[in-house]
Amino acid sequence: MKRLLDTDSLRAMARGCAILGAGGGGDVYLDLLQALQAIEEYGPVPLMDLDELPGDALIMPGGGVGAPTVVIEKIANGNEGERLRDQLEHLTGRQVAALMAAEIGGGNGIVPVAWAARMGLPMVDADGIGRAFPEIPQVAMHLAGIPPSPAVMTDERGNMVVFQTISGDWMERLERAAAVEFGGIAQSTEFSLTVAQARDGATVRNSVSLAIRIGEALTNAPDNPLTALIAEIGAFRLVTGKVLDVERRMTSGFTRGTVVVEGTGEDAGRLVRLELQNEHLVALERGHVLASVPDLITVLDTETADAISTERIRYGQRVTVIAFACDPVWRTGRGLEVAGPRAFGYEFDFVPVEEIARATA
Repeated sequence: MKRLLDTDSLRAMARGCAILGAGGGGDVYLDLLQALQAIEEYGPVPLMDLDELPGDALIMPGGGVGAPTVVIEKIANGNEGERLRDQLEHLTGRQVAALMAAEIGGGNGIVPVAWAARMGLPMVDADGIGRAFPEIPQVAMHLAGIPPSPAVMTDERGNMVVFQTISGDWMERLERAAAVEFGGIAQSTEFSLTVAQARDGATVRNSVSLAIRIGEALTNAPDNPLTALIAEIGAFRLVTGKVLDVERRMTSGFTRGTVVVEGTGEDAGRLVRLELQNEHLVALERGHVLASVPDLITVLDTETADAISTERIRYGQRVTVIAFACDPVWRTGRGLEVAGPRAFGYEFDFVPVEEIARATA
């Protein structure tokens, strides 16, 4: 066992998940409250390295599907994970040995901790992305050829739907439509896998530890958290300023829109536009790309360095926008095909953020 996910590590993990969410993944605060209550009632959750578990053990990934904006008002029940686990075990005839966040970014990184506490199961130190992405097949399990089915979706009322699809793209279409009918958000599991598969490139390893380490770096540097964060994750500062304009809407189960940041201080006179689909996808300045998916673009409170999610950005906030490298799996040809700029409809090729930074230095 690597460690116990207790109160202190959960609080640090939540701050890290928010930064790794790139603006998305759902509200961290509410999911942190549920996880804290769960470990208070049921005890801390063991965090296990994949090498500590049998190769044939079954891992259940999980998290929310839908528009993050809805999460602020449509709060989960807390027992969704148990229903998903029971149905998955029924469908596969196998026992779930551990849980995993489908994505470490945002509240989705925290949700499975609350489920694991209630079920008495460990969490694995891995996830499906190393950040948050808006679409279901944008996970390492999909890149590794693991089928998404069987998948199960449930809501806070206890409604449940089972999906058996021919591809990840069909899973995205059908689950997204169901999420809309559920009221904009629901909880789900798909891409269940064995520990051996998880070890063999189908997950992003040590991402829970990374989230905790990010949160601890912020906590341990109260006088200059932004500098500590940039050093911890090797981030690049894109602009510091204030939010000048926000356009946000919910369509087809996604939160979409743009955010304009007006530079202040040494960045006075600059205007940087962020385009979002649940997460920040592209940062642009006068038509020039400053950073893009699959690299992470995160908006921070300039004073605290805490991440501001896409659903909570508002006019007048004093912010710093940073960008940093994604997990290497997303910079492969297959990774870029699934989650690069062109996968989101942008007519340009991906350039790593560090190369852009060097070219504009």
